[in-house]
Amino acid sequence: GGTGPVLAFTGVLYKLSKSLDVPFLTFNAWVGLWVCVYMILASILHLNAMIAYATRFTDEIFALLISAIFIIDALGSPLQPVGLYHYFVRSHISHDEFENEPDYSYQATAFLSVIIGIGTTGLAFLFRSVKFSPYFCNASVRTAIADFAVPLAILFFTVLDKVVFKQIDTESLNVPDVFEPTFACCTEKCDSFFPDDCPNQQFAYGRRPWIVDLFDLDGKTWIPFLAAVP
Repeated sequence: GGTGPVLAFTGVLYKLSKSLDVPFLTFNAWVGLWVCVYMILASILHLNAMIAYATRFTDEIFALLISAIFIIDALGSPLQPVGLYHYFVRSHISHDEFENEPDYSYQATAFLSVIIGIGTTGLAFLFRSVKFSPYFCNASVRTAIADFAVPLAILFFTVLDKVVFKQIDTESLNVPDVFEPTFACCTEKCDSFFPDDCPNQQFAYGRRPWIVDLFDLDGKTWIPFLAAVP
């Protein structure tokens, strides 16, 4: 699917915006507008016919690149502290939330995280293989299980984590309590993040607006044209 390539592209785009010192959301919005223009031109000029000249080799090489990025980040990225390996490091940021709990064991958390991570992947593959197996009553049920293999595997190990091993604290997704932009601003201009960029400030000025300002370019008026390139 397109989720993996889009995520990888967004990560590269974020790093590029930081190197150019321009707001990421503004830069990303301009890239999106150019993509919209390209899609309209492609449909008018019937450019999708060019896909006939692309081989399976091109598709598989690109899929291999995306898979490698996700696998490395999941197991333990050597460039940043993300992945299962880093849970075994006592000073990892994920352990800070539970450091004041007397019964907390970072090793137990690390081992359970590995079991959940590898187990979810293995169970998802097992559910997908059900489609071509002789199990269950008919082909429709097997197809349904295979189609929802990933959600079913995630659901199973989430229940395992929160019910069976509820005494072991594991890192979970940080979800806000209300539906609003999560970027808290230090000032009215909203070019700094609370509380990291303003530690002496007691409260955030407010939240980032829902609508992205396309002309918040920090004086770099050439950014809309550069956005046509990525």
